[in-house]
Amino acid sequence: MCGRKTLSKDIASIMKEMDIEEWEADDYKPNYNIAPTDFSPVIVNDGKKKTKMMRWGLIPAWSKNEQFGSKIINARLETILEKPSFSNLVHNQRCIVLADGYYEWAKPNSQPYYISDEKNKILPMAGLWTTWQGSNSSKLFTYTVITTTPTNSIRNIHNRMPLILNHRNMVKWLNYSKFSISECLSDIQQEKSHLKFYPVSKLVNSAKNNTIQNIKEEPNKISNLFSN
Repeated sequence: MCGRKTLSKDIASIMKEMDIEEWEADDYKPNYNIAPTDFSPVIVNDGKKKTKMMRWGLIPAWSKNEQFGSKIINARLETILEKPSFSNLVHNQRCIVLADGYYEWAKPNSQPYYISDEKNKILPMAGLWTTWQGSNSSKLFTYTVITTTPTNSIRNIHNRMPLILNHRNMVKWLNYSKFSISECLSDIQQEKSHLKFYPVSKLVNSAKNNTIQNIKEEPNKISNLFSN
């Protein structure tokens, strides 16, 4: 799964790297420990490629309870066409979740690892979003991160990873009126992400800890999973 992530670059850098046309995520601040129910920027397409601040944890439109979203932080790629919470969204409410890295915990001692792009680029994660309306008629934008089987390099850390898109598939994923979900999935499943990883402090275990210290490498903590 993907349960914590980072987005620490400044707005200008993110817009340039991702070719974003309009920035609507006005409350954005660099974050080294984005946790479920936190708000963070995602890219959507409404005629322009733009960002919106959304809450992590999808709340289906039919849900009567706002707490429902804390359970749907991830969506398995293999079942997004079958699950009621996702099956309609895959056709016209696809988004790109912005992150420059994410954390995963390796067994048996739950050692946290920070996983990021080899060249320190943004990791564009495939996602789905929706709008939920509460009893007071207020609207809440929420999203989920799609996960898939891990690359060989990180499968010893965890058996799932975010679905990371390359430039070509980002275009397809956002342009849902032009590219069907079946066209997207046929290409996406052939992608290979180039990732690096290293152990970090257990400070990240608490969502209250939100500093650059979270992503500092701690070589002495490396797991014996990688000793063979």
